[in-house]
Amino acid sequence: MQTDTKTVQTEKYSVPFVERTGMRPLEKRVGYIKMLMPLAGNENHVGVMYMGAFTVLAEATAATPAIDFLDKQRFFPIIKDLFVDFRKPAGSNVTAEYSLSDEDIAALQADLERKGSAGYVAEIPMKDTDGLVVAEAKVTVKLLSHGFKK
Repeated sequence: MQTDTKTVQTEKYSVPFVERTGMRPLEKRVGYIKMLMPLAGNENHVGVMYMGAFTVLAEATAATPAIDFLDKQRFFPIIKDLFVDFRKPAGSNVTAEYSLSDEDIAALQADLERKGSAGYVAEIPMKDTDGLVVAEAKVTVKLLSHGFKK
C-alpha cells in the first residue's frame, strides 16, 4: 500500500461481511482511498463480478476518507443511499478511488461540531484491470454524532 507523509493509521472499522469479500486498500492517505475488489470469490453464476461486490466497493470507497478523519469516540459514518450504474460486466478485479480535499474535510468537521451532523455525496467510477469504467456509483454519506437526534 502506498503512503505519504499524511498517512493516517486508523483503528479497524470491521464488518465481517465486507472482510469476506477480500476487498483491500491499494493506496491511502488523509482524505483519499483507492480500493481493490478482487474478482476471485466475488463472481456470479456467469463468471463476472457479482452486483453486491460493486455495492460493497462503492460504500467502502465513499466512507473510508471520512472514517479516517472522524473522532470515532464522538462521530460515525452511515450510508444514506447508494446507486450503482452498471456499464459493462467486469471479468477482472475492480478498483475505485475517492478523495475529500482539505477544504472538504474542514467544512465537514465544522458542520459536525456545530450541528452534530454533516454529509457529502461521493461520485465514484469503478474500473476493471484495463482501466475501463465498468460501473459508476453515487453514494450519500452522512456523518453523525453518537448523540445525534433527528
